[in-house]
Amino acid sequence: MNWWLLLIPVVGAFIGWMANRMVVNTLIKRILPSKQSSVAQQVGKLAASEMVSFDEIEKKIAGPEAMDKIMPLVEGHIDNFLRNKLGQAFPMISMFIGDKTINQLKEIFMKEMQEIFPQLMKSYVQNLRSDIDIEKMVSQKIASFPPEKLEAGIRQNLGKELRSFELVGAGSGFLIGIVQVLLTLVIA
Repeated sequence: MNWWLLLIPVVGAFIGWMANRMVVNTLIKRILPSKQSSVAQQVGKLAASEMVSFDEIEKKIAGPEAMDKIMPLVEGHIDNFLRNKLGQAFPMISMFIGDKTINQLKEIFMKEMQEIFPQLMKSYVQNLRSDIDIEKMVSQKIASFPPEKLEAGIRQNLGKELRSFELVGAGSGFLIGIVQVLLTLVIA
């Protein structure tokens, strides 16, 4: 048997590995950067239509749970206003307002705030909806992303899969080399 025939599977594995490596590098270094703006537009559309929902944002910031979280802060500010800032602005008033009156005023203000806040937050979200173009914002961010950082991110996140793809090429080349050796031995 010719020992040089054993080199055929090794060379086949190398060629398969190298071919798949070249495909990966071509995709990452040449094709993706040239398609970055169209990919950015598609991701922007996807983000605006499927990922970011102003309705969900509204429910989150104007819902009862958000109000439960924010009302203690509001109450603290109202209490500080009534006890300190009002007296500083109008010293005469502070002489006539005691704790009982402050607590009554605070209670009235808190009831009003519980009614006003959800409406304010809904109005705020409506303004955001008209002021913020999610599709444009995401598209611009992705389109302006430096290609070398894009490549580094892809390699970092898909490194294992990319190496597996290269190894599949090596395995395929090796198997083809073995078939070539067997055919050479059968025919010879």
